[in-house]
Amino acid sequence: MLDGITKSLTDAFKFITGNAVITESNIKKTLSQIKIALLDADVNISVVKNFINSVSEEALGEKVLRSVKPGEQFVKIVYDRLVEILGNKTQDLNLKPKDTLTIILLAGLQGSGKTTTTAKLANLIKKNDNRKILLVACDVYRPAAIDQLIRLGEIAGVEVFTGDKKDPIKIAKDAVKFAKENSFDTLIIDTAGRLHIDKEMMNEVQKIAKEVKPDEILFVADAMTGQTAADIANEFNSYLNITGVILTKFDSDTRGGAAFSIKQVIGKPIKFIGVSEKIDGIEIFHPDRIASRILGMGDVVSLVEKAQEVINEEEALKLEKKIRKEEFTLQDFFRTIRADVKVRSFGEYS
Repeated sequence: MLDGITKSLTDAFKFITGNAVITESNIKKTLSQIKIALLDADVNISVVKNFINSVSEEALGEKVLRSVKPGEQFVKIVYDRLVEILGNKTQDLNLKPKDTLTIILLAGLQGSGKTTTTAKLANLIKKNDNRKILLVACDVYRPAAIDQLIRLGEIAGVEVFTGDKKDPIKIAKDAVKFAKENSFDTLIIDTAGRLHIDKEMMNEVQKIAKEVKPDEILFVADAMTGQTAADIANEFNSYLNITGVILTKFDSDTRGGAAFSIKQVIGKPIKFIGVSEKIDGIEIFHPDRIASRILGMGDVVSLVEKAQEVINEEEALKLEKKIRKEEFTLQDFFRTIRADVKVRSFGEYS
């Protein structure tokens, strides 16, 4: 998972780690390699350009903390920008109180794993929030799609509403009525996979959304499709005003283009990732954790954060002036040692 881009970024950092100072020259060399790594990972070119520019601007203007190596501080800058690209923070589902019905609609291309994801999401919500969930089978076109959802519902321990098995809009409408009458608090609708260029099918899912007025409209995308996923999501968003994204097959040999591109292109958060075919193979998407995993340098990132907490830049400048004027006292020395110990104790970066 993302091994390729992790290796490429690690190789790129070799141009700057170990150097005594961050210079325009070594930043330029490092960023050139990072740019290649991101493009090879199939990240949207405008996203790559903005990322490179923001890292360059911040790195050249950054004051180097004395207790942290410049290369490590550069890694922290890259990490912060990666987190920003991936969405800054974890985005929770918009779940209403249990005495009110929450409606979630899933939409996406054919073959994106939407039906399986519907059951996975139900299983996760049931486990985390102990909610009474009803799945709705609105994929009346794919052979055995309804039977598949019923089987997955049994595994997840949730009920499946099939309706007349003919009219997706009527099925969705009847499901809402059934859910309210039977005290369900969460309704998850599995719609048919459709091509974004199929206007008739896109209009159909739009009508379903207008009929049931979902609280969440989640676009399900195959992570292996790269930056193309962002373009397709943008088209779905024009019809549905999606509220979030689920990336499936994140455990595969994905290059990462979808994860990096989708949030920046459509401005909608990635909320979940599929990590296996099992019913519990879905995880909440944490941008900071994914960024750390991509860099393979979580400890370095944490070290810089620790140093920033411990070291007061203004205080450091005062101490520097004292040393120059030969006014540095024993008490000043102890304060400096104490701060240094706090940083060093966090990792072996002496």
